[in-house]
Formats: sequence, structure tokens, C-alpha cells
Amino acid sequence: MKYIQSVLLVCLLAVAVSGCDSPLENERIDEFSLESGGYMRVVTPYPVLANTFTVSLANMPGTKLECLHEAITKDKGALFDSYDLMIRFIDNTPANGTNNIADVALRKIAASSYTKDPTTGYPRATMTITGEEALKATGLDPKLVSAGDRFEVTGTMVLTDGKSFTVSNTTIDITGGAFYSSPFFYRINVSL
Repeated sequence: MKYIQSVLLVCLLAVAVSGCDSPLENERIDEFSLESGGYMRVVTPYPVLANTFTVSLANMPGTKLECLHEAITKDKGALFDSYDLMIRFIDNTPANGTNNIADVALRKIAASSYTKDPTTGYPRATMTITGEEALKATGLDPKLVSAGDRFEVTGTMVLTDGKSFTVSNTTIDITGGAFYSSPFFYRINVSL
């Protein structure tokens, strides 16, 4: 009986091994033809947190959001076309009414404004948005802005092949990851 079980087991293994022929075994996956995207890595300041950028009511033209970006694509940024920015206003001080402003276009930063970094080889540029620019873009009367309110800027990375990437179609690994640091979202807090 033990001999019969051993023979059956060997036969079963032989059938299993011979039946495992994969059609992909001889076909190599071309990793260069796979879909890919891009992201805007914040080089400085790192990390970008909710309280990183502040503008002062007393000095709206002189206070600003400022960060250095790097456009990352599989081909060292050659697919990068532009970084499109939208801005909105969040009124957190109900004492002067509710003055929220929905997303409006702020600026389009063309790839031609970026220069290749000699160390990384990726295109870099400094993005600057003053408090005064934020007010103009949203059309807000400065009298309706108080300490505690905020502006929120969202970015869209546009590629030459028509693809675009934002906070809504990117994973947390890219937007909040320690390496990628690509939030596509920037908060500008208003202070005195």
C-alpha cells in the first residue's frame, strides 16, 4: 500500500509539473512601454506641513509662500509641460461674515521657466506666491481677511502627452511620503 501511494504521489507531481507551462515564460515585459506619470517634488522647505507658509495682514506684499520644486518624470522631466495653480480662500472668522471663495485660476508655470539641476538632472523652479497675489487672484477685499483665515493652493502637473496629476489622482505615498514630498496642495495661513 505504501508503494502504491508513493507511485501515485510521483505521478501526481509529474502531472502537476508538466501542466505548469506559462505562455509568459518566454515573453519579456517591456518596462519602458508601461504607463507612467509624474510628480512635483518639493525640495525646500521639507517637509511641507499645514503650518509651513504664512502671510501677514500687516505686510501682504512682503510675505509669501515660497518653495523649490522639481518636476519628476521617467525621462528626467522631458515630458513635463506645465504646473497649473488654482487658489481658494477659506474664511475661518465668522465675525466678519462668511467670505469663502471657490477655486479660481492663479497661474500657469510653463516648463520653460524651469532649469535643469546639475546634480539631479531634473528641472527645478522656485514657486512664489505673495499675500497680495493671493488677494488679487481671489478678488477679496483685504478688509474681509482676518488672522486665522487661509488661502489654499492646489497644483496640477500637466505632461506633454496630455496626462495630468493632482492631489486627487495621486496616492498618499507620493503626496505625503518621506521621499516623494509632492503634496500638490499648499496652505497659506493668515496671521497678524
